[in-house]
Amino acid sequence: MPKISVIVPVYRAEKFLHRCFDSVVRQTFSDWELILVDDASPDGSPALCDQFAARDSRVRVFHRKKNQGVSEARNLGLNEAKGEYIAFLDSDDCYEPRALETLWNLREQSGADAAACGITYVFPDGTASPQSQLPAGVFGPEEIREKLVNPLVGDRLAQPVFNGFCFCYLYSAELIRKARIAFDGPYLEDELFILEYFCNARSLAVTDQPLYRYFLQEESVTHRYMKNFPQVFARFMKRKEALVARYGLESARPRWRESTNWAGLLIAVGNEYARDNPKTIRQRQKAVKEFCRRPEMEKAVRELAPAGLSPNKQMVANLVRGKHFFILTQLYRLKNRI
Repeated sequence: MPKISVIVPVYRAEKFLHRCFDSVVRQTFSDWELILVDDASPDGSPALCDQFAARDSRVRVFHRKKNQGVSEARNLGLNEAKGEYIAFLDSDDCYEPRALETLWNLREQSGADAAACGITYVFPDGTASPQSQLPAGVFGPEEIREKLVNPLVGDRLAQPVFNGFCFCYLYSAELIRKARIAFDGPYLEDELFILEYFCNARSLAVTDQPLYRYFLQEESVTHRYMKNFPQVFARFMKRKEALVARYGLESARPRWRESTNWAGLLIAVGNEYARDNPKTIRQRQKAVKEFCRRPEMEKAVRELAPAGLSPNKQMVANLVRGKHFFILTQLYRLKNRI
């Protein structure tokens, strides 16, 4: 039984997979298994996965016949994992050499249910920005609720927003299985996963060292159009509603729905004005109006005035509240060169 199972969903990752794989193989901590889940990738990724498995017996590969998305790929990895602890790594990212050793020792020495580290954001131009959302230390149940769970539930607007990335933590496999925690859906699936995990965890050990390198690809920066975003967001909210009810999270953030819906609304606006959206300008403006007229969005706009946003998002929020959709459209036309 390995100490750590590293789970990597693989889809269209041929350009980055060597970097990802090498960062695991070069870890100073050697008691790991690497689970590569090929999600029916149409490029050369499946063959690369098999090559890596042939080179190192600690690598296991699972090939899907049909693409089912990142959530199902990670769930397959969780079902197959043999390790005592679980780590997630995206196929276009990589670890620093001492990442697993640092997280393992941090958790061992503290006796915590999980360990967390900082992240280095690497931008398309090569510049890097190390960041840590949590201060170094060991958190008990109350501190976990205050510093992690409550911000994920209701603080989704004011900067800095707590990012619900699943890949900067080391998780207890036993806790995941006992609480039956799994990924669900194509949108913010990792945010819901860590929210539920830390509703069950009793302790968390944190280092502010940036041990994970998160590469922002060009398409991530420019934003790719998601055709079915309204349906996807509705599914996300339904799942979040269930988690808030199950773990009694309403009292700490009574306006969490409005905050979350506002965050979704701002994403929906940006999504409609993405460069690769095939709709005409008038169709995009109409879609934005229709999304804003949804009862839950009207309630959020009416009852919560966003504050503390980035300057661009604050401008968008103000225009939405004032129903200045024509001006909003023209600004996005200039910004995205539509």
